[in-house]
Amino acid sequence: MKLIFTIFITLITIQPLWAQITPLAIGSSIPKSEIRMKDVSGKLVSLSDIRTSNGLLVMFSCNTCPYVEKNQSRTRAIGSLAQEKGIGFIVLNSNEGSRDSDDSYKDMQQYARAQQYAWPYTIDSKNELADAFGASRTPECFLFDANGKLVYHGAIDDNPADLTKIKRKHLELAILEVMEGKEVSVKYSRSVGCSIKRKS
Repeated sequence: MKLIFTIFITLITIQPLWAQITPLAIGSSIPKSEIRMKDVSGKLVSLSDIRTSNGLLVMFSCNTCPYVEKNQSRTRAIGSLAQEKGIGFIVLNSNEGSRDSDDSYKDMQQYARAQQYAWPYTIDSKNELADAFGASRTPECFLFDANGKLVYHGAIDDNPADLTKIKRKHLELAILEVMEGKEVSVKYSRSVGCSIKRKS
């Protein structure tokens, strides 16, 4: 009985922390765009630096989440598509709670090399960007149009767990619609992945 009470108290204590994470609303402007973050190259970059006249794609990710691993080829493909279409692309690692282990800066550098990243992969210090975006998962994507307005938030596609069973490539279609001057037809999808490890 005492154990059940302890678990209950723990849950009601933790719950408000998650309740504070409110996802950025569709139509919102890019938050915290001037904050400088350390890239795996050693340079300091901001979202404003990466944003282009065609837009910006922000992905919250990490090194070790099984869902990130399942999406590795898709991350490379979507990054290449964004660059091909002249949209800025940046990957943020907000796992401050794992910074002393597998999401260390050194491990991020090794991961970026192994994945042949051709775009910035930066440390989101103190979860500042994750908190501003209301990001809670890895991977989780936010696409902004040429006006800097959020037009899509969610997963890369409709089957993060199985590459062979994808029926709709949400993010790819959103990018193509933006480039064609169309309204994004699916503006939100549920991100499936590991929780961002915020530091307590």
